[in-house]
Amino acid sequence: MAAVDGKAEARASPGALRSVVDRVLAWRDSRIADPRFRAWAARFPLTRWRARREARALFDLCAGFVYSQVLLACVRLGLFDLVAKQPLADPAIAARMGLSVASATRLIEAAVSLRLLRRTADGRVTLGPLGAAMVGNAGLAAMVEHHALVYRDLADPVSLLRGEVTERALARYWPYAAEGSHAGLGDAEVAPYTALMAATQPLVSTEVLGAYDFSGHRCLLDVGGGDGSFLAAVGRRHGHLSLLLFDLPAVASRAEARLAGAGLAGRSRCIGGDFLTDPLPEGADIVSLVRVLHDHDDERVGRILAAVRRALPPGGTLLVAEPLADTPGAEPIGAAYFGFYLLAMGRGQARSVARLSELLARAGFRDVRQHRTDTPLLTGLLTARAGNRS
Repeated sequence: MAAVDGKAEARASPGALRSVVDRVLAWRDSRIADPRFRAWAARFPLTRWRARREARALFDLCAGFVYSQVLLACVRLGLFDLVAKQPLADPAIAARMGLSVASATRLIEAAVSLRLLRRTADGRVTLGPLGAAMVGNAGLAAMVEHHALVYRDLADPVSLLRGEVTERALARYWPYAAEGSHAGLGDAEVAPYTALMAATQPLVSTEVLGAYDFSGHRCLLDVGGGDGSFLAAVGRRHGHLSLLLFDLPAVASRAEARLAGAGLAGRSRCIGGDFLTDPLPEGADIVSLVRVLHDHDDERVGRILAAVRRALPPGGTLLVAEPLADTPGAEPIGAAYFGFYLLAMGRGQARSVARLSELLARAGFRDVRQHRTDTPLLTGLLTARAGNRS
């Protein structure tokens, strides 16, 4: 009986199962690497669909930059807004965009193939399903424009990986990624990235407010809160909350003006400082870190979390909102997109829930919980409780 149980245990061993899976996948990949097998699979009826799908996926990887530039041209020329009101013929579109009819048609056909636009039954041009999502979406349009800097830094990815690229556009764009104190950064230095974060913040705020209820809290401190866009969104939803914001002095000044413009000056306060070196204000029972931790390496994250822990009372809540590396179905966003974006920026990484939980525990937080968001590829959400101060 013991022998039988031993065999069953061996069969059920996760390590043994992974070994079998690895061998199967290795065999599969060796077949795919064989040109003769690929030719056969493309002809055989039962494998033809899979071979074509994989060929398309590989081609899309090769052509991805071209696709993104088609989207950029549409955004810069205002094409989505142009056809949002009514379908238009190619000559009318060309005239309004200042292009020849031939050039306009070339762009239109490219956008139709990418599902950004669609031709009506009479041949006019209207929005496609992806283009429709761009209309009125200032955050997405800002990110499309921003990627011009990303592509510049990724022009030679091998040199970037080897650390041979010394002048990086993203490093200049995000000056707080550099070593040293950042409290002295002026308004001109913080204005570009603060504006980008403000434009894209509504996407994140909607996700967070849909997944977490702030009604049980009395005071929210948003650390690294930018121009106050997230704090304003939460404040408008929960009129009882006191609002605190902590960011670099030049950014905090912008936040103060924005919150005042939103009618929240009476219950908000903006404090300037560097969260890597300066103590955080106390008094809040919940602290938010929205798109903050993934901009920093583990050592800096440890310092940020320790500062938050000191600012919170025992049992206080920390809310972390940012893209997660292990989001099912969106793995390339964490590993590929943010992996290389943050490499070009000079610091940071997307982290899994398990890794963030480790860092939180090390800083004195407990009861880490992941909350489901409507669009997890945009925003993952964790909360944790502050333990007793040692």
